[in-house]
Amino acid sequence: MSVSGSNRNLGMAGFIIGSLALLGAFGFQYIGGFMPCELCYAQRVPYFIGLPVLAVVLIFWRRSGVALGGTLVVAGIFAWGAFLGTYHAGVEWGLWPGPAGCSGTGAGTAFEQLGDLSNSRVVPCDKPEFRFLGISFAGYNALISALVVALLLASAQGVFKGKKS
Repeated sequence: MSVSGSNRNLGMAGFIIGSLALLGAFGFQYIGGFMPCELCYAQRVPYFIGLPVLAVVLIFWRRSGVALGGTLVVAGIFAWGAFLGTYHAGVEWGLWPGPAGCSGTGAGTAFEQLGDLSNSRVVPCDKPEFRFLGISFAGYNALISALVVALLLASAQGVFKGKKS
């Protein structure tokens, strides 16, 4: 079975791009002061799951089945991330409504909700805090996640072709 280094390099590129995207999100939040909304937080979950799984796949790349199966699993996780980014961007553009939690209404009694409002800030999902070239953070996340999916699928295709020969 041939599991070439070039296929692993595609997976490594996906890992690096995904890691930089997550670090960028934290940088914009903690250094830039851009507060994420509920959907922004949800878009981080595929990174929190996919990147550690991809790291294990890359470490055990030469083991039978790990390269192909693991790469496809992580591609699926990042496809979910691309969907979440696209969904959020659609909410921002008003193409469809977002979840009720994005309106700033929360559960609990009126007294719990009125707690200390001076320190709370509602971050609506339908109003992007930032756009660059007309694309919001959610849009960039969708594009980056799709790029990671493409890299991982190309890697998996190369591994599959190598196994057939």
